[in-house]
Amino acid sequence: MQVPNREQWTAIAQRFETLWNLPNCIGAIGGKHVRIEKFANSGSSNFNYKSYHSTVLLACCDADGLFTMIETGYAGRNSDGGIFRASAMKYWIHRGELDIPTPSPLTYDENYSSFPYYFVDDEAFPLSRYLMRPYPQRVLDNFAVLNGPIRIREPENVNFVIKAACVLHNYVRKLEGLSYVSTYPQDCEPNDHIDVRTTAQNMTINETSSPAALRNYLANYFLTPREFVPW
Repeated sequence: MQVPNREQWTAIAQRFETLWNLPNCIGAIGGKHVRIEKFANSGSSNFNYKSYHSTVLLACCDADGLFTMIETGYAGRNSDGGIFRASAMKYWIHRGELDIPTPSPLTYDENYSSFPYYFVDDEAFPLSRYLMRPYPQRVLDNFAVLNGPIRIREPENVNFVIKAACVLHNYVRKLEGLSYVSTYPQDCEPNDHIDVRTTAQNMTINETSSPAALRNYLANYFLTPREFVPW
């Protein structure tokens, strides 16, 4: 599984905007606790907050749900945010080794302010210039990938199984076809009227803007007449 290059990151961003109305987004990052049977002499290192033993998959997916970067083997007792801080993924991003495109204006932004390309994640991850997480108090649905413990005693072999499952996931999705075709629900037409209760504000950003300021700018962008979704 090769990490995307700049051209591929740009294509991923275009796909995110086409399908999910997210401009400049180049991936969705998340952690998955994969249930395992307790490793020998491991104590409670893999016992997680859900009260079972697990190893954690840290993964990034594109707009079609295909894995683009994966890391596995982290002890289940660790949080997603802690795992990300220790990950090679963060190391590569900080050192500029992912060949991410340079900041560019959001498609319909009338201010033409350069906005960084970013990954999206949930509340377990830190907010930064390249990580956009929801505002606090959001409730996210649970997402199950693997059910039941993996019955393998060697941690290295468990990692091989998880990585193979990610590769097979991509293979099956490509073989069966990608089902994401439109951002509009079946009962909603693109030109349907919508009552926007909050109006967009005149905001500015620059290359020194804080992560919180960038998130506010992006949220404000979605309130502009040309960018809000009709539902």
